[in-house]
Amino acid sequence: MGNFCEYLPSGCAISGIINKKGKRFNGERILESIAVMHERSNGLGGGFAAYGIYPEFKDHYALHVFYDSEKARTDTEQLLQERFHVDESGPVPTRPVRAITRPPLIWRYFVQVKPQQKEKQIFSVEADDYLVATVMEINEKIPGAFVVSSGKNMGVFKGVGYPEDIGEFYRIDEYQGYIWTAHGRFPTNTPGWWGGAHPFTLLDWSVVHNGEISSYGANKRFLEMFGYCCTLQTDTEVITYVFDFLVRKQGLPLELAVKVVAAPLWSEIELLDPEQKELLTTLRAVYGNLLLNGPFSIILATGREILALNDRIKLRPLTAAEKGDELYVASEEAAIRKICPHPDRVWMPDGGEPVIGRLQECIEKETTESAELA
Repeated sequence: MGNFCEYLPSGCAISGIINKKGKRFNGERILESIAVMHERSNGLGGGFAAYGIYPEFKDHYALHVFYDSEKARTDTEQLLQERFHVDESGPVPTRPVRAITRPPLIWRYFVQVKPQQKEKQIFSVEADDYLVATVMEINEKIPGAFVVSSGKNMGVFKGVGYPEDIGEFYRIDEYQGYIWTAHGRFPTNTPGWWGGAHPFTLLDWSVVHNGEISSYGANKRFLEMFGYCCTLQTDTEVITYVFDFLVRKQGLPLELAVKVVAAPLWSEIELLDPEQKELLTTLRAVYGNLLLNGPFSIILATGREILALNDRIKLRPLTAAEKGDELYVASEEAAIRKICPHPDRVWMPDGGEPVIGRLQECIEKETTESAELA
């Protein structure tokens, strides 16, 4: 049995919840959900992403940072002070947990871009790009510093340990959010270390992932042409940057970005009507190097939505359910029924079929804007 578990072919656990009305709830439910899938983890990594947790700083970038030393913290804080208004900072609250040993220094900063800095940006004058450039610089050039998350009104809490212990350590039961995702890690191609645990993030994007992306090299080389620094040597980091590039930088709707990363087979494209065939053929031609190959199931979250997605031939498990205003996605149905015993609907998405839950206010805004353009 020990040997079987060591090479469990569908290992790793993922879970996510969104309240589409934006109603916040604490982290106990996502903690219960991921704990059900304890056997999918091995104690090398666990983590959570939460949205809506910093309403008092909703217009600030909330940076969560790991440090290996006080020097790394001093160097990073000097850089942040030069480039941003740091309106509040301090250690991320934690509590002692016997299973969690030797954590790094864990700090958070609520920052805003200084107006005069916008002219000095590497990529563009947009504040998001300036923040991204700074995150890349810290992760690549300051030894012992790693930016865990950098979005607005959200944060990531992760580390080495089982997810239920990580959640207890970070006191996630004390946070209120309207989107939660969670991950329990099994062995992949990277060692267990605090920065290598899931979720991986950039700005508001966060990704938890079960599987292995065999196209990592091609994906990485393409992204690095556009200024992304893939410093962690892990496929999940690449997934995060792919969606940031396609949606935020290239302006693709999320639904079309899905058609890039989990593109239909050419035999399927040939059967589509001419307009759809031309669209998908163009996407494959322009963004072919961002196709994700290999077995995977992922949960992607932003401040406005959650996306769950399998690879095209569904080599990793994924289940979805709905109950009232809430959408649930997880590796196993048991993880959903633990926190929602009687869902209105339960289903297993097909390979490449996205499951998307959006905040109602975002849907209403898009509808109004579309009507105005018409």
